Amino acid sequence: MKKILITLLLGVFMGLQASALIRQEINQAKVPVIYEENHLLPMGFIHLAFRGGGSLSDKNQLGLAKLFAQVLNEGTKELGAVGFAQALEQKAISLNVDTSTEDLQITLEFLKEYEDEAIMRLKELLKSPNFTQSALEKVKTRMLAALLQKESDFDYLAKLTLKQELFANTPLANAALGTKESLQKIKLDDLKQQFAKVFELNKLVVVLGGDLKIDQTLKRLNNALNFLPQGKAYEEPYFETSDQKSEKILYKDTEQAFVYFGTPFKIKDLKQDLAKSKVMMFVLGGGFGSRLMEKIRVQEGLAYSVYIRSNFSKVAHFASGYLQTKLSTQAKSVALVKKIVKEFIEKGMTQQELDDAKKFLLGSEPLRNETISSRLNTTYNYFYLDLPLNFNQTLLDQIQKMSLKEINDFIKEHTEINDLTFAIVSNKKKDK
Repeated sequence: MKKILITLLLGVFMGLQASALIRQEINQAKVPVIYEENHLLPMGFIHLAFRGGGSLSDKNQLGLAKLFAQVLNEGTKELGAVGFAQALEQKAISLNVDTSTEDLQITLEFLKEYEDEAIMRLKELLKSPNFTQSALEKVKTRMLAALLQKESDFDYLAKLTLKQELFANTPLANAALGTKESLQKIKLDDLKQQFAKVFELNKLVVVLGGDLKIDQTLKRLNNALNFLPQGKAYEEPYFETSDQKSEKILYKDTEQAFVYFGTPFKIKDLKQDLAKSKVMMFVLGGGFGSRLMEKIRVQEGLAYSVYIRSNFSKVAHFASGYLQTKLSTQAKSVALVKKIVKEFIEKGMTQQELDDAKKFLLGSEPLRNETISSRLNTTYNYFYLDLPLNFNQTLLDQIQKMSLKEINDFIKEHTEINDLTFAIVSNKKKDK
């Protein structure tokens, strides 16, 4: 799920409660609700995540999930895009629909005094979305223009190519924006079928925050959503990451080489290994002072920035990284990444690197959760990963107590990190 959009002051003030989870019955469906009250500002937000409504579900209609979300942003059939936007703006209400890989997300932000009207507008949108030919054509034109721009976005092309190499022949290899051909084929009936497939209460997770009376807000939400069917719970598929050591190069008219790389990262038990994976990736390529940064930027001067990060979701476990370098040093940079990763897996880290990683992570992790939005985002992520809601404290404790032997044993177990796949946008003529 993307980060919840509103920041409502620091959560370090006395008297603020931690994020909590309850189950709310809506039309006989037990809907998970993650919430935190914060009465410091007269504002609130509601975030609805409909599991399975993201681009992963596109299958043979690439771009449908993204297009569907964008049409929902065109307001209601009665008011149209302009009229609906004006009605929201008059009361300083923000209502936005978007998609991630797995979810369709609706985010509603409002002043406390307009909470009732904000939820009423949400209900209007879901009751009568602007599924008209003119709205569909408008969104198609906008998305086709975005696709045209992406043809010269070398970061986008390299990232997409990496996905296609790491997850070939799976939905994860598809572009969320779709293709020109797939977008042109989408019809109004497809939007109506997508609505019926996505908006089911057993697929819903609600996140609430701000100056709200939770019981009252949930009653209003119940009234807005109880016309939706119960449906079935979303079952996440899982996709293995390719372990084929490959290198795919796209030749474009570029002055720099855009180098993206990825690898499997097989974590079986996040509860036991998430802390170790954080420390491992921080030392290998988490920023200034990391192995990759020190060797490639500081010592060799090959790139301004280089990183590698872990990616854990219900659908895939992998690590991915990036660097940008001169065309003439492209091959050297790729070879150096492979060498640094290989040496790191074989020998592990030093005590000094572990100590420095602990200082940074133990100091920065609490700061990342000092706002209500960040705390709720963290709580939702733990809920999504089937971890305890208060797992953040466990994570910090595990990092604090971690020994050098423990982390190095963990690193040496993950030899799959050596199975690097590279996707590069380069310039054939200038490289020669």
